[in-house]
Amino acid sequence: MTHHSQNTSLTVVEKPNWRSEHPHAGYTKIIKVAGDDILLASLEAKGSVTLDTMDTDLMQRVLSEQGLESTPVFVVWDLSHVAAMSHTYKKETAQLIYNATTPLRGIVFYNIDPEFATTVETFSAIVNETVPVVSCSSFDEAIDAVERIRRGEEIERPDETKPEDSLESRKKEFLGYIGRLSWLNMLKQDIILPPQDSPAYPFFKAIDNLQSDLVEITRTEQEELEQVRKECDKILTEQTIQLNAQQELHKQLKQQLDKEKAELTSRIASQEMELTRISTAIAEKTSSLQQLLDIIKELDIDSLQKEQMIKSCENMIETEMIEKKLNIELTSTDSDFLLKLQKQHPNLNQRELRICLLIKLNYDTREIARSIGISTRGMESIRYRMHKKIGLSRHQSIKGYLTELAAHEQGA
Repeated sequence: MTHHSQNTSLTVVEKPNWRSEHPHAGYTKIIKVAGDDILLASLEAKGSVTLDTMDTDLMQRVLSEQGLESTPVFVVWDLSHVAAMSHTYKKETAQLIYNATTPLRGIVFYNIDPEFATTVETFSAIVNETVPVVSCSSFDEAIDAVERIRRGEEIERPDETKPEDSLESRKKEFLGYIGRLSWLNMLKQDIILPPQDSPAYPFFKAIDNLQSDLVEITRTEQEELEQVRKECDKILTEQTIQLNAQQELHKQLKQQLDKEKAELTSRIASQEMELTRISTAIAEKTSSLQQLLDIIKELDIDSLQKEQMIKSCENMIETEMIEKKLNIELTSTDSDFLLKLQKQHPNLNQRELRICLLIKLNYDTREIARSIGISTRGMESIRYRMHKKIGLSRHQSIKGYLTELAAHEQGA
């Protein structure tokens, strides 16, 4: 949008994107362009505010869109609503004025709150002499100051109106030293002290002492930071050594596990071969028993004796079938289970370990009894003794205990 200023003949350009919201601080920063080279900065706010951060991006956007990146510009700053500036804002403004990356011909402040006047004077005191900073009462005075700077006219300063009174000059020096220390972190200024009998001497001496103290504080902080860095490097080195050691240990453990895995795989393969051999032998034995049973059935002998012989053969065949089934079902997990059971209960003998495995595999008492060649009653007696050897209470069952032990083994 382009329009003419009500108080001047300058053409003013403003755009919707030349605004920057500061919701937490309660204001909106606005920049307009007046004429060919004047940036008009102002705020929209409902009351007095504290400026929080500089809108450098906003200024660069305006300069870029107007093609003013390389053109020395004036900044006319309406400080209505401004009661204070954050330290960050002061530093950023001081950097803009003192080390301007944007070419500046001059900065003019107006509508300055009396409580904020000293801050503005400090900006004026630290500025490079080639970039004048002027304070005015109104917009018209500000534009008039811009035109006088443009024509190369000297801007009258309070200290120039009364050359016999050096108070304003001393004040400017004092504020300049303070601003450069606080906002620009310039700790190597040559602070020129007035004569010792001057009323201003204590103030400038205090600044000189403050600068020395800040130099010492900065040096101490740097030494402390360096010490912290060394300690961090030491800790990092120690942790790196520990990590490398852990990685090496992990590597060794992995190699050991790989070796054990290979050995276990070999064992399983051997066991599978053995199981195959046993299964084949059982099958052959069962076949022979079946043939014998068929022959007995054809014999012409005493019926009672014949019945006993048939029953014996059938029992033997059933036992062999149980053995075959057991050998087929036996897995590496069962082997691990037996190892753990033997480790926890070394008082169990081989037959009892075998019985525990059969119980865990859900074989009933009758099948287990036939597998180990004893009567069902004898099997019940063995289970009773095993119950005590394992250390179970009266309300615990061997089956439940072995199932829980197997579950823990699989979970591990």
